[in-house]
Amino acid sequence: MITIIKNGEVYAPEYIGKVDLIIAGGKIEAIAQNISIPEKFATIKVIDATGKLIFPGFIDSHVHILGGGGEGGFKTRTPEIQLSEIIAGGVTTVVGCLGTDGVCRDVRSLLAKARGLEEEGISTYIYSGSYEIPVNTITNSCRSDIMIVDKVIGIGEIALSDHRSSQPTFEEFIKVVAEARVGGILSGKAGIVNVHLGDGERRLEYLVNMVKQTEIPIKQVIPTHVNRSISVFNAGIEFAKLGGIIDMTTSFDPQHLEVDEVKASTGLKMALDRGIPVEQIQFTSDGQGSMPIFNEKREFIGLGVGSIKSLYKEVRDAVLKEGVDLETALKVVTSNVARNLKLHSKGQLKEGKDADIVIVNKNDLNIENVFAKGVEMLFFEKGKNYD
Repeated sequence: MITIIKNGEVYAPEYIGKVDLIIAGGKIEAIAQNISIPEKFATIKVIDATGKLIFPGFIDSHVHILGGGGEGGFKTRTPEIQLSEIIAGGVTTVVGCLGTDGVCRDVRSLLAKARGLEEEGISTYIYSGSYEIPVNTITNSCRSDIMIVDKVIGIGEIALSDHRSSQPTFEEFIKVVAEARVGGILSGKAGIVNVHLGDGERRLEYLVNMVKQTEIPIKQVIPTHVNRSISVFNAGIEFAKLGGIIDMTTSFDPQHLEVDEVKASTGLKMALDRGIPVEQIQFTSDGQGSMPIFNEKREFIGLGVGSIKSLYKEVRDAVLKEGVDLETALKVVTSNVARNLKLHSKGQLKEGKDADIVIVNKNDLNIENVFAKGVEMLFFEKGKNYD
């Protein structure tokens, strides 16, 4: 089946105007104005996108696809994510990770879940490991996991500055980053280390010391949850000024929003206003991860669950509520992430790239259609509210 999407305004994520897209074999075959369709080609499906905006499919590079949690006991373990949730959020590529629990959830199970989601139609990758060092791996080596296992593109999420981390030394942390980097170089993958930041006083100390004391490039690590508090956010801004990438988490519980927690949409505007190039910023949802709520004594008092739908909601809020330019906001969930993770066929609407496409209503930016690798995965009923 050949599909043509006509009359839509295309953000690739840069705005390229009102053009038509031809989809065939899971790829974008052509982008041009006023593509004509001979009547004899009855197998061509035409979608009229008049009044619609067309975006690249979103990339969420921090999702607990296998579920997470357990920090309030076994009854608080969160469930595996379902394809319907992913697609409803406009996400067409996910990177799965483990969290606190590296015992009852393991990387092999994570890999199996990723393969299952791929069979259902989206694109999937994973990080090897969990919060702890030594890293839980498939092949007993960070380097060989990245080199040998096709879906492993990095290590993470390694917890730092957090009471739940394994409290690794700086030297132990750097050895993991070095292993991931070499594995990435030898395999042509990113070899990224995804770093979970807690709200401890050390904040990004290990990452800054890595820049000062080693030859490892600053973009080999991506700290996430930098918007968990204003103090961590400010430290993240300083890290970005050194040239680092910062990742803001979009999931939060509005009923238990901490006083100094920074919403991702607001954080994006703040970072841009402080002179951080948008290319150094990305969003992730922390979907299906637990959002434990602690009191001042660090005692567990409640639990929320991260939503993958929050990824686009915060992009949308950045545009509609914070006044961020649409091109700019889209980059934090499309082209920036694809570049950071070396996902060369993702993140852009361009001839030869995967046909991962999100179509939204121009008036309210609500999602109406989602394509993953050229297949229409979801069609929202007209007038349905995204929120």
